[in-house]
Amino acid sequence: MGRIGAKTAVFLLLFNLLFASLTPMETLGRLSLYNRILKGRERLPYGDVPAESYNLSLYNIPAMFASHVISQPKAADEFRVIIIGDSGIWGWFLQNSETTAARLNAISADDTASTPPHFYNLGYPVMSLTKDVMILDEAMTHEPDLIIWAVTLESFPREKQLFPPIVQENEERIRPLLTTYNLNTQVKNSFTSRSFFDQTIIGQRRNLADLLRLQQYGFSWTATGIDQTIPIDPPLRKSDFDEDISWQSFDEPVTLTRDDLAFDLLEAGYAIAGDVPILLINEPIFISGGENSDRRYNAFYPRWAYDQYRALLAETAVTHGWHYIDAWDVVDRDDFSDTAVHLTPNGADTFAQIINEQLK
Repeated sequence: MGRIGAKTAVFLLLFNLLFASLTPMETLGRLSLYNRILKGRERLPYGDVPAESYNLSLYNIPAMFASHVISQPKAADEFRVIIIGDSGIWGWFLQNSETTAARLNAISADDTASTPPHFYNLGYPVMSLTKDVMILDEAMTHEPDLIIWAVTLESFPREKQLFPPIVQENEERIRPLLTTYNLNTQVKNSFTSRSFFDQTIIGQRRNLADLLRLQQYGFSWTATGIDQTIPIDPPLRKSDFDEDISWQSFDEPVTLTRDDLAFDLLEAGYAIAGDVPILLINEPIFISGGENSDRRYNAFYPRWAYDQYRALLAETAVTHGWHYIDAWDVVDRDDFSDTAVHLTPNGADTFAQIINEQLK
């Protein structure tokens, strides 16, 4: 028995060493029951209460895409449109049928064109242009014909670019992008440090379990169509504010420049897209009419910062000849839910109508 135990231990050690040497997590992520046995998800996986939402947050980009409907083979006559952005695009507190992408597909279904576009929701609930560029880079392998990129000021601060866990956990994807496109982003101590042990099966046991759990929750998703927990009465966004006009690291108004905001990441996104056109959109925000709303548009943005951002973004779009629309004020204040960028179903429908007009 002792000899068998010793051989087993040696085998497990060697297997762990081989696993760590091969770093196969992304390859394993591409193995999926979705779009085969299970229905493909309409949004990228994200969730904090998996048992209720039949969804979970993980950082394996191939696994996230493999679970999404965009991984289905592209039809010969399909005009494929991807939409990237933050939680407002993903559809926080919205059913899948209520998101901006879904509303665009509903409009497209009524189109008499021979090949109406099909829209894919690739939003993700994190505000970071670096995250957007990483998702766009992967999305290009799925042959989009058009990219809609919804942005807002909270995604632009340089100090926030590498902060999200999904970015920190994907150093092998982010570092080549930073180098290739000469991005002005501080990377010191920004990524999750991994030892050789961390790359073994034992070290990767949580990530391996997440891959399995993603498949497991796919059965409940396929049966119910539920992928997030939506409260009956979602909390309302804040309408009244104190006199504070700070934003990020700025305690008082300053003159913002391109060095303060990560416009180079937009340029990187366009370079990644190549010949595929991009419609860049400054997404709608909640505009308060409450106390001190002359100082702040909402809880996210003091007026001085947001106004300068809008001017800089418009100027940059003109300089580069980008197709750009500023949709910041197209949605009524009553059509926002719990934050300054989360839309109600009616708000998402309004936004979709605005986008559709630009695509005609």
